[in-house]
Amino acid sequence: MTELRCLTLDGHTLDIRPAPGKRDWMEATPQRFAYRCLPLTLANACGWEILVPETFTAVWTGKPGLDAVILSETRGTPALSHFGNGVLTFHVNALFRTDPGISLMVRGPMNRPKDGIAALDAVVETWWSPFTFTMNWMFTRPHHPVTFEAGEPFCHLLPIDIPAIAATRPIRKPLASEPETKRKLDAWSASREAFNQSLKDIPSEQIKEDWQKHYSQGVDLDGDAPDGRHFTKLRLSPFKDES
Repeated sequence: MTELRCLTLDGHTLDIRPAPGKRDWMEATPQRFAYRCLPLTLANACGWEILVPETFTAVWTGKPGLDAVILSETRGTPALSHFGNGVLTFHVNALFRTDPGISLMVRGPMNRPKDGIAALDAVVETWWSPFTFTMNWMFTRPHHPVTFEAGEPFCHLLPIDIPAIAATRPIRKPLASEPETKRKLDAWSASREAFNQSLKDIPSEQIKEDWQKHYSQGVDLDGDAPDGRHFTKLRLSPFKDES
């Protein structure tokens, strides 16, 4: 079992939670069909979110100076203009520590698009660093007010194994060099095409019941399952308070 420690700074609190699998925009899709995409749904819940403590609005004038990002409220919010150039910075009032070799990807909330501003990703070697970090967002256009609501996530934490990534040896070769893999893909492609054609003859109220579930069930068209664990849901542990 690995460990992720959140050491809150003196005089500060941090509202942090396991990232939920639900998204408002996915709930709003017809028959909630967006949840049929298991890779999307798993990504939603893959990590922990830090939440905004107080509602505020920020706007960028388009200029590069620190004073070009204007906040409606500065009390009770960790956000400020620190770097200039249309970047909104959030202080994270805690020090995170991870197991040896495990770093944190510090990024915006998964699959939560926000109009007028985009999250900037970073990787922090939290397994050794005794330093705090910030979460940064960049405005995508000037004179467009952006509001962060109280309780809205502004930062997503995802533990990653940098040594494993660095040791990865990428290889590119023709699909035909792996005949069994090609056979399985060809069978799936033919099945998928036939399935999509059949949807044209299905009443719209029945479509919600008719979709291919092989990936969600963790099996290929032969019914073979992978050797490792197949996840259909993630329920990460919340942070446990200790003294």
